Amino acid sequence: MERYRKSRTGAPPGFFGTEAAGLRWLTVPGGPRVASVLDVGPDHLDLERVDAGAPTPAAARAFGRALAVLHGAGAPAIGALPPGADAGWFGPLDDPLPMAAGAWADWPTFYAEARLRPVVEQGRRRGILDAADSAAVEAVCARLGDLAGPPEPPARLHGDLWSGNVLWSPAGDGRGSEAVLIDPAAHGGHRETDLAMLALFGAPHLDHLLAAYDETRPLAPGWRERTGLHQLYPLAVHAVLFGGGYVARTRRLLARLGP
Repeated sequence: MERYRKSRTGAPPGFFGTEAAGLRWLTVPGGPRVASVLDVGPDHLDLERVDAGAPTPAAARAFGRALAVLHGAGAPAIGALPPGADAGWFGPLDDPLPMAAGAWADWPTFYAEARLRPVVEQGRRRGILDAADSAAVEAVCARLGDLAGPPEPPARLHGDLWSGNVLWSPAGDGRGSEAVLIDPAAHGGHRETDLAMLALFGAPHLDHLLAAYDETRPLAPGWRERTGLHQLYPLAVHAVLFGGGYVARTRRLLARLGP
């Protein structure tokens, strides 16, 4: 099997092991295809090389159904990491941000304590965000009980499911194409988070994907209105890492979600 190597000298301890654990955890019967782990070490991760294919509406619908199965596989708790993972990270290989992990009783508390407050502090340490941004985040955190919708059981999330982490490859049965997942930030969380990430940067044939997902595992009423809430953390991460227009987009979303 041809392999693709990801490597980084001086990677944080456990970085590649955590990614490998996430890929294995996401591999469930009936779920999406996940890039196979061939080897892992302190400074590298070897994966199967995925042949390029073209996304189609039919492939997007199949992915939507499979993603619903993956989410339904569940997790021990909101915030839990995959078995064998030592710590969590979110972001690019050369500059990943630490991602808090543990076990939270509910998603609003988790989102406030493990995602929104840490990311604004990361932004302030880098001089990207300021005290007004911290206040805006606190205002959103105070409203999370009302914004979050009905409680959901912990879903098994990819965690960084933007369109670039969904490859399209010829299907194993020789008919059409299929989605292949790479580069997870896997954890137990709210299933709407993965769907919001797919929408953030425009996954192909997204309407087909979401319709098939909803048919397989119906979403709670109002899920479309909650998309922005679930996009706030990854958008803020982009602001912290890349600055520029992402800062303005984050602030506009905070203003929309706040009181």
